[in-house]
Amino acid sequence: MGRSRRTIPEELLLLALDPATGTTAQPQSLDLGLAGAQLVELALAGRIAPDGDRIAVVAPRPTGDPTLDCALELLRRRGAPVRAVHWIGGPRLGLRQIYLSHLERCGMVAAVPGQMCGVLPTTRYQATDTAISREIRSRLDSAIRTGVPPDPRTAALAALAHAVGLGKHLYPGNEGRSSRSRLRDLIRHDPMGGLVAHAVMDVQNGAAAQPRRGPAPAGRQAGPGPRTAPEPARGVPMQPHHGSMARAVAH
Repeated sequence: MGRSRRTIPEELLLLALDPATGTTAQPQSLDLGLAGAQLVELALAGRIAPDGDRIAVVAPRPTGDPTLDCALELLRRRGAPVRAVHWIGGPRLGLRQIYLSHLERCGMVAAVPGQMCGVLPTTRYQATDTAISREIRSRLDSAIRTGVPPDPRTAALAALAHAVGLGKHLYPGNEGRSSRSRLRDLIRHDPMGGLVAHAVMDVQNGAAAQPRRGPAPAGRQAGPGPRTAPEPARGVPMQPHHGSMARAVAH
């Protein structure tokens, strides 16, 4: 997988960066979205594929992207397809900071140190090339405005942007209501993006913790029954701190 193309996690993070404040919109749900965006990127690279509501590894060879390859290896180690909602709901240790630091190394953002309440050190991130962010935003705007089915990458990005709540950040107020609605509708144009986006929303709604129930025995009414433990979930582990990766991010 070449690095000439920005990945969906990178684009989602650039969309979430507020150019005025240098902070990320929807920081908590954004972490879930980045984990989901990794799945979409791996699917587009032919490494994983949907299996019902689960994700199966179909080609374990590395992509060349260290962060994606870490996620791919963890998926491979599971040995069996994993439910998307359990994967996305797993611990996301430093994933947003990993991608912010990566964007800084690539020269797409610049870290600006500061203080919170005049005491706590913080780091904000300013886009260094606003043309990149404008190009990403333009693709979404075009898909919303024209109604022409977008390419799979744009459709998946739109689905994830809606899932993490970026609609109100990108298209605020009453005047943006119709655009937010059309952003939500773009979810249908990419099956993998739709699967992952719905999983992100399910995790936010607490569905990942809900056990599945089988059919009630004949002649008996279904009752609460015993609770079953959810499938263990794993995320992308925190990579060793190097340079800017050790800085705190202001929400």
